Amino acid sequence: MDTNELNEQEMRIWNLWKGTFKRIFGRVVADMSAHTGLSEGDFGVLDRLVQLGGGKLRQQELADSMEWDKSRLSHHLTRMEKRGLVQRKPLATERGIEVSITAAGQSALAEALPVVSKAIRTYFLDQLTDADIESITKLAERTKGDPSV
Repeated sequence: MDTNELNEQEMRIWNLWKGTFKRIFGRVVADMSAHTGLSEGDFGVLDRLVQLGGGKLRQQELADSMEWDKSRLSHHLTRMEKRGLVQRKPLATERGIEVSITAAGQSALAEALPVVSKAIRTYFLDQLTDADIESITKLAERTKGDPSV
């Protein structure tokens, strides 16, 4: 067999892994959206602004952290600005745009965090044993980097 091809067992484990992640992630996002009205993207922007920038980030840093291209983020931020969740302004000392979370954005994030935490616990963590958590942690750490390095 060519090493660039997957056998039946390898394809099965890949599809199980991918499908399980999508189902769990989808349930977490659905619970969050149902309770708060935030989309996955909204939550990602608000959470990163707080976690990575203390409430504000350069727009390019935000795009990089989300692995979104500049255009996608710009369109999404326009929609979020219209809802009063974020604001953008040009940087005073250099080129670029600073994105800041607003009071409404902070409130929306504060409302979403316990819903997201509960969903992650219900759909994922409560299903795992201590051994599962250890194995998943090791696997995630081993596979998080660039395999060509």
